[in-house]
Amino acid sequence: MKKILLFISLLFLWGCDPFDTVIEADQETVAYYQSANLKAATVGDSLQVVSWNIKFGGGRIDFFFDCFGDRSLMEEEEVLANMAGIAAKIREINPDVIFLQEADVDAKRSAYVDQVQYILDHTDLNYGVYASQWKADYVPSDGIGRVNTGNAILSKYELSDAERIALPLIDSQSGLVQYFYLRRNLLKAKMYDAQGKEIALLGTHTSAYATDGTKGKQLDVIKAEIDVLAEKSTPFLLGGDFNSLPPGTQKLKDFPDDVCPKDSDFSGTDFTEEADIMLPFYDYSSLIPLADYEADNAPFFSFTADKTGFWNRKLDFMFTNAIFEGGKVLQEGTMPLSDHAPLSGVFKGW
Repeated sequence: MKKILLFISLLFLWGCDPFDTVIEADQETVAYYQSANLKAATVGDSLQVVSWNIKFGGGRIDFFFDCFGDRSLMEEEEVLANMAGIAAKIREINPDVIFLQEADVDAKRSAYVDQVQYILDHTDLNYGVYASQWKADYVPSDGIGRVNTGNAILSKYELSDAERIALPLIDSQSGLVQYFYLRRNLLKAKMYDAQGKEIALLGTHTSAYATDGTKGKQLDVIKAEIDVLAEKSTPFLLGGDFNSLPPGTQKLKDFPDDVCPKDSDFSGTDFTEEADIMLPFYDYSSLIPLADYEADNAPFFSFTADKTGFWNRKLDFMFTNAIFEGGKVLQEGTMPLSDHAPLSGVFKGW
């Protein structure tokens, strides 16, 4: 293994990209998707909207990065069973638009099941756009092998003008680690209502384990994008897993599901230095009003790594410069499906 890593390091220093991990400008074209069976849909005066980190169809298998187990790969039967549960929940919610994080489209760990296409073909959603966050022909650690996972936006209505906006990489990582690591993005697309008015859709998933200020830089890029849209009076809808806590969070560290060693690459759950990092986004309407969250955090928790516990912190958000109604976190019945609970609500007033 040491000889392999040395060889890779030399190739990297020579400016090569032997495992196709670098997402250059000429590779940043977003992938467009369409359901195998298009379903009729009519845009009304509101949209049911959802954001959900689906954990690459991993359900509640104990993976190595959670430190509850040592799995890194799944059998196809496991992936399809987990995806069937996710699709069933999406059909139950019946969203017009859904933001997905950690959707695998070509990965050894998920038996090469294209999860974006699977959801389109097993729900009433018709169109999708996808942008990689982690792409490599081969990752030489933990048996991961080939991987292509990222953010997706799915809709009942056609999407256009999609773009992948790169977010800053983690500065503190070595060049070799950074080469094989996730390359976070903001996925942006347009949708038009029945009157032809543009709605901007933006989905993201920021860094989970960055402790060097990188997450703040990523959030600055995202905030700048929605500020431009707001200045142009373009209605926008932003959703995703921000790996951050809202202002007014009562517990900022020592979560019961953080069982990874403190010096582990997967221990990054002390939020005391970034308690207000999400505050600028509350310039806009939040799906979960900040006053409601501050009054009682627990009903809005959306994450836990421990399948035997319960949701213990809120990492997932949606924001708009229009109006939200009925925002909630679907905590009940979703624990077996992912380490994140979906957010759901109504977007209207644009």
